[in-house]
Amino acid sequence: MKIEYSKKIKQLPPYLFAEIDRLKEEYKSKGNEVISVGIGDPDLPTPDVIIDALNSAARDSRNHQYPSYDGLLVFRQKISDWFIKRYNVTLSPQDEILSLIGSKEGIGHFPFAFVDRDDHVLVPDPGYPVYRSGTIFAEGIPYYMPLLKENNFLPDLSAIPNDVKKSAKLMFLNYPNNPTSAVADESFFKSVVEFAKENNIIVAHDAAYNELYFDDNKPLSFLQIEGAMDIAVEFHSLSKTFNMTGWRIGFAAGNKDIIKGLGRIKSNLDSGIFQAVQYAAIAALENYEQLNRTNREIFQKRRDYACKRLDKLGWKYLKPQATFYLWIETIKGYDSKKMATKFLQDEGIVVTPGVGFGQAGEGYIRMALTVDVKILEKVFNKIENIKW
Repeated sequence: MKIEYSKKIKQLPPYLFAEIDRLKEEYKSKGNEVISVGIGDPDLPTPDVIIDALNSAARDSRNHQYPSYDGLLVFRQKISDWFIKRYNVTLSPQDEILSLIGSKEGIGHFPFAFVDRDDHVLVPDPGYPVYRSGTIFAEGIPYYMPLLKENNFLPDLSAIPNDVKKSAKLMFLNYPNNPTSAVADESFFKSVVEFAKENNIIVAHDAAYNELYFDDNKPLSFLQIEGAMDIAVEFHSLSKTFNMTGWRIGFAAGNKDIIKGLGRIKSNLDSGIFQAVQYAAIAALENYEQLNRTNREIFQKRRDYACKRLDKLGWKYLKPQATFYLWIETIKGYDSKKMATKFLQDEGIVVTPGVGFGQAGEGYIRMALTVDVKILEKVFNKIENIKW
């Protein structure tokens, strides 16, 4: 029997991080040491208060049945309380918050609720690959918005053609941004609200890195902007904020009709989040201030060290005000794949080629600060040994 993949699958490039893992394992299989600073998976342990809450809830047999599709009301209430305290935004836990099996799952499913065949979806380039793949699975057409250095890595909304604006149903945004680490200001967010209302476009803002900021420069929630609740939802993740990447829990918040649409998709495709994990997430949010402060202090030390070493090398890069990524310009004579390959082949260092996030990512590599300062020191010592 001949196995034939769908046209949608054939449109997808190899998933970037799966390909990085493959190359890393291939290099390791030859007996070589590998240090990965390529994937945004925090190396820090999940805090004990969260683990203890999971342990207690997992021993309660009432949590071993199918959970609510929307998420426990007590979990959604805790999210609502946190939103008021962190952003001064009031959300109804009943119909303006939806639990997710990690924000990636919600983002990937989101286009199914609003995008029909050949509708345009505005996708940042470079950007998290799931914006593109979710659009393709929903049979939409990605329209790529270049994030360029000269525009502070913000999309130029005025450059979007009129015919695309007319057929666009959805816009993905992500600030603080992966992979560039750029942060959006209030003025830009206001222009997005105006643009979306003028063109009847839903905004999906991915805020996975909102709580990983430096120098006490707190990023905005898109929902803080006047009028945003009319046209937008925001995706949040507990993965980076609380070192819970493997736990798979996040949430969407915003316009109740948009939330309802995503909820209808999810109720047909999954059965919710294990309730014990939701109780662990409640413990995380209850201890947000201390846990988040500790995380940020650790990553700021790593950022400061890495920036000092990059300055010594004389390489050009964007100094991050948030996220744990460094967006580094490639050196003369190398594109992003060639430079990343040389890192791996010469010194066993895994970084991510910028082109893997989209064509506008060419000319950059991304380095993740997800290793200890001592390992970063080893990484940069190895980089200094590379002959370019």
